[in-house]
Amino acid sequence: MLAIATAASLADTVLTPARAATLGAVQGLTEFLPVSSSAHLFIVPTLLGWRYSGVAFDVALHGGTLLALLLAFWRDWLYLLRRALGGSDAATARRMWVWLVVATIPGAVAGKLLEEAADTKLRSLPLQAAMLFAFGLLLWGVDRLAGRGRDEHNRPGWGLAALMGCAQALALIPGVSRSGVTITAGRAGGASRVSSARLSFMMATPITFGAVLLKARHMPHAVAPGTLAIGVAVSAIVGMFAIRGLMRFLRHAGLGVFFVYRAAIAALLVAYVLLHH
Repeated sequence: MLAIATAASLADTVLTPARAATLGAVQGLTEFLPVSSSAHLFIVPTLLGWRYSGVAFDVALHGGTLLALLLAFWRDWLYLLRRALGGSDAATARRMWVWLVVATIPGAVAGKLLEEAADTKLRSLPLQAAMLFAFGLLLWGVDRLAGRGRDEHNRPGWGLAALMGCAQALALIPGVSRSGVTITAGRAGGASRVSSARLSFMMATPITFGAVLLKARHMPHAVAPGTLAIGVAVSAIVGMFAIRGLMRFLRHAGLGVFFVYRAAIAALLVAYVLLHH
């Protein structure tokens, strides 16, 4: 019996290819939908009885969603690069590059200052439940009040950069959702749903690239390279579908459905905590 229990315990701690693929799919879907990938990457293994694989593995999966971002917006990045080097729209393109830098700074600074807390103290299920509900309600409320909004495209204002940049810094708290809080900020700043999502995803590229570089030295060496590759590949593929699906969805619908989902997950977490304590 002891041997069987020990074997079961070890099975719960092993990151198998199937589990890596599951977590990759979770990352790819929830990174771009406004429901918090960091919360789901902790919640899913907890509810399934798996050992949490750690922040380093989560960041490795972000490499997959970074690839999805580059593939989804490669035309935008190529346009900005070409125009910034010269041409009739050079000033607009350079302005957009500076806008992205300004919007990225708050998140980068907060990420460095709160790196240790984000890895440990902010992982509690009650906190994640509270953040899922509170920021989901904020997302829905701001979207309802904002109306149609403006199409910002390549000329977003500096106030919007500061607002969305500071909002992105809050995403270090699991349950907030980076895409959710930046889309909320974009809507509060007067941008349309589609423009807010597009700017949110453009902002995500440099901050995700920086996070992957920063955490590269901490990548989980105990995870087999093939298993890690499966998780990253699934994350990239699912992420591409999530980006395209959300952009199409936002052309015709509001963000209330995401609040309903977040509230339901928050209630599930509260019930889980009450039953296990």
